[in-house]
Amino acid sequence: MQTPTRPTATQPTPSPWRVRDFRVLFSASALSQLGTNVSYVAVPLVAVTALDASPGQVGALATLSTVAFLFIGLPAGVWVDRMRHGRILIGADLSRAVLFSSVPVAWQADALTLVHLYAVVLLNGCATVFFDVGSQSVLPHVVGRATLIRANTAVVSLQAAGSIAGRGAGGGLVQLLTAPVAVLWAAGAYLASALQLLALRRSDDTPRPAPGTRLGAQIAEGVRHVLGDRELRALALTAALSNFGSQIVTTMLPILFVRELRLSAGALGMFWAAGGLGLLLGARCARPLAGRLGYGRALALTGAVLAPAALLVPLIGRGPWLWIAGAAWVLTLLKTGVDNVLGVSLRQRMTPDALLGRMNATFRFVLTGALAVGAAVSGLIGELAGVRVALWVGAVLLAVNFLPVFLSPVRTRRELPQQRGPVPLIRDVSK
Repeated sequence: MQTPTRPTATQPTPSPWRVRDFRVLFSASALSQLGTNVSYVAVPLVAVTALDASPGQVGALATLSTVAFLFIGLPAGVWVDRMRHGRILIGADLSRAVLFSSVPVAWQADALTLVHLYAVVLLNGCATVFFDVGSQSVLPHVVGRATLIRANTAVVSLQAAGSIAGRGAGGGLVQLLTAPVAVLWAAGAYLASALQLLALRRSDDTPRPAPGTRLGAQIAEGVRHVLGDRELRALALTAALSNFGSQIVTTMLPILFVRELRLSAGALGMFWAAGGLGLLLGARCARPLAGRLGYGRALALTGAVLAPAALLVPLIGRGPWLWIAGAAWVLTLLKTGVDNVLGVSLRQRMTPDALLGRMNATFRFVLTGALAVGAAVSGLIGELAGVRVALWVGAVLLAVNFLPVFLSPVRTRRELPQQRGPVPLIRDVSK
């Protein structure tokens, strides 16, 4: 086998676009992202406009959409390591298509209730657990570890573009067709993604766990790998604070826009789309910043410079303050875009093949668990103290989320770490 080289921030790497399976995975992810972002806007607006939900009920809806990671996130990592990743992704997309299709059907029959909506987002969250863990685990197998920075840049750029186009489209669809009908578009996007994934030829060659290995022992191995490493632990804490703070803010935004500011669903979609622009800029800047500053220093310094901008978001209002808060949201998400490319690449590079599913599941458990808790906290604060207070709590958390990485050994890292475990060679190269 070819001896792996140790890539530096400036060393040329192979293009992931030469790999057929990466192109398939990327196009399917684009469709899936469209479904996710349209539903991100449409589902809470279904609750607010069609079902007259209160701040606490909107918070409960957001909590249920992510709480599955707290209950099945860690076991999902073991199951992903045991199963073919391509099948997992297809099954998750088909499940989400069926679930979201039920919303407009029930609405048309005048049978849609908050309980129905709660069940849909809860089960959708279960499917998303497997899709997220599976998609992050399959990527190193598809492109090879030496290409991870370029591949993750493309994936995070896609997620950002999805936030811009998908959330903007979601707001527009709600305005033109009503929120329940917009949810049907999300279902169609998930179905198209599942059909595209059928073209995935080889999704992994992961070593399978030995027969008889207990589920609990395998989960514990993945948790120890993440929490026992100072760098991985710092990356997890920074990302958890980011998710916790951003979820507190975004959970209250539909209520703020529609009820307090009397702005349209389209304006809300455009505000969220501005955050997607920040993600896109951050993803595109991540590799050049790493080349100039080093991987760890780029993470630490962009956090220290950009994170405090979040303190301007709670000042959102009509007129100029809408634009000021929007600009602050762009800067906040720009920092997140840099984190997503460099942080995900670091943790994938530091994890052997056999642990990829469990490492990703542990991160998703912590990160998406923070989303679930953040949504619940946001709803509680919104009910007891008001929407603005919730925005300030989330903004403060976002302003300090860079500290775990800034105070850890990650800050001094200039290169990607030497990968642990065998390096898969790039395969399925088109001629």
